[in-house]
Amino acid sequence: MNKVDLMIFDLDGTLVDSAPDLISAVNYTRAVLGLPAMNDNEIMSFVGDGTDKLVERLLGQELQRCREEAMEIFVSYYDAHLLDNTSLYPDVRDILEFYRLKKKIIITNKRYHFTRKITDGFEITGCFDDIIGVGSTPFRKPDARILLPLLERFGIDPAFAVIFGDGVNDINLAGNSGIKSCAMLNGFTPRNILLSLKPDFACEYLRELKTMFC
Repeated sequence: MNKVDLMIFDLDGTLVDSAPDLISAVNYTRAVLGLPAMNDNEIMSFVGDGTDKLVERLLGQELQRCREEAMEIFVSYYDAHLLDNTSLYPDVRDILEFYRLKKKIIITNKRYHFTRKITDGFEITGCFDDIIGVGSTPFRKPDARILLPLLERFGIDPAFAVIFGDGVNDINLAGNSGIKSCAMLNGFTPRNILLSLKPDFACEYLRELKTMFC
């Protein structure tokens, strides 16, 4: 098995299935603006780079003039509904308990406020040594500057840090930071895209980590 001293988790598509509430928020925003609904797969292809990029993408190039209004609509709606249909992926609680003695953090491109509402809602905030989201740092994945200060603070050798995520930004953050990556193939990003990035490890379900890392 592979030794790990720091476990870094993405949020959306890795720890939580937030797709239903993100889809609802996007289509609500479009409806208020008088735009037709988008299909689920198209919406989920917008996810991973933060709220600002999500709103930019849901508008399309021709409607960027509505960006500020769309942002207000989206943020207000999502803030009120982000736990309506979002769920923890199976085995999350079990994995967090199994690795309770390991340093664990969340790094996400989701706004920190939204992230904390979700982790607080599922009562898993206390399982992590830190939670990093947009607004809590000037950087975002895959910029190494979001992670390197944490490695230094915890005294972690990058060789023994692993990020678990379903996004392109997770794999690229690992490459930029000198840590290992484990692609979660059952999340939001098509598996062929993740595997093309040549992550160090890959798995379908979180429960597989028990036999991969110690």
